[in-house]
Amino acid sequence: MTALATLADLRAGRLAGATRLDLRHAGLTDFPREILGLADTLRVLDLSGNALVDLPPGFERLQALEVLFCSNNRFTGLPPVLGRCARLDIVGFKANAIEHVPAAAIPASLRWLILTDNRIAALPETLAACTRLRKLMLAGNRLRALPAGVEAWQALELVRLAANRFERRRDALPDALLALPRLAWIAFAGNPFNADDEARAAARAPVPVQEWSRLVVGARLGEGASGVIHAAARAGDDAPLAVKLFKGAVTSDGLPASEMAACLAAGRHADIVGVEAVVAGHPQGAQGLVMRRIPAGYRNLAGPPSLASCTRDVWPDVPLPAAAARAIADGVAAALDHLHARGVLHGDLYAHNLLVDAHGHALLGDFGAASLLPADDPALADALVRLDRRALAVLVDELAAHSGQPLAAVPAR
Repeated sequence: MTALATLADLRAGRLAGATRLDLRHAGLTDFPREILGLADTLRVLDLSGNALVDLPPGFERLQALEVLFCSNNRFTGLPPVLGRCARLDIVGFKANAIEHVPAAAIPASLRWLILTDNRIAALPETLAACTRLRKLMLAGNRLRALPAGVEAWQALELVRLAANRFERRRDALPDALLALPRLAWIAFAGNPFNADDEARAAARAPVPVQEWSRLVVGARLGEGASGVIHAAARAGDDAPLAVKLFKGAVTSDGLPASEMAACLAAGRHADIVGVEAVVAGHPQGAQGLVMRRIPAGYRNLAGPPSLASCTRDVWPDVPLPAAAARAIADGVAAALDHLHARGVLHGDLYAHNLLVDAHGHALLGDFGAASLLPADDPALADALVRLDRRALAVLVDELAAHSGQPLAAVPAR
């Protein structure tokens, strides 16, 4: 059912008792008051891709609401009424024009908060009251510091701080954040404090420039948070390549330029998807990377997290041979060792970012959340490496669960 058909059904009273409502790209400039008639049952509401600027008085009547998406609208502030919705679990306001996050707008029930690609300069201390928080997406804002009380986020597992305005490393990466017991996935590239590191990394590892006009681009192969991947080849050359074109100036994880810097710094490794060149001269100005094409027979090990799983991948319901599970674990551990030795933190080590073949050979890709490790602060670098290792431990546990065989932990190197 299309959003427009759903809106017509809503206004005709045909959606009584609905638990989910999808009004994406419905041309809304005002909040449909009829939604409030679903107060007793509505659990998931998606209003993304409209022209909304506020939520109405009475929105708090939606006391059953658990998931709200209002991305790609025209909000300039996070609506305070959200704080009165006691069951809100997931809130997403990506790509608005939000400058202000009032203290009253933060419900303590939050498990997942998405404020990516806005204009937020400061966060309220009420965010520390969200002790259930597991996933915090803040890339692409104007933050210079984190709010007081981050030590209360004992459940936090993933945080995105890239492409903000943190001047000092410790403003973005305070000890209290890095000491959180479950934190395993982090991104902080594209801030003023690491601009010089990224420039030096690019200078140390120059990669050829590939003119777009010399590429023959074929079928779409896949899509990730930051870009779309197509089959490709160089004109006059049959060698199979792939081209990743970034979706925009800011992704869910950070900036395309930061991802390219990390890819270049990563170099080549048998268990990492390698970069061949940087795209230049795209007719729409898109940024991109040329990579070697993965041979047939490789597949994503798992799917990305769902709304329910939050920070855990969704695995296929098929058996995984124990030998393949062990090979995957060993290969990924070797890839991580290589990255860390070259000063790169992956930041997004997940099964859904692994391509594997039938024998368990794994290729680690998607460097959208990767950051450069501080060369002049060994203690901080070690603390960050421990986060990647914690993500590896999660992966090993999942491999064991889906192979039905225990796997010894991969030793720290």
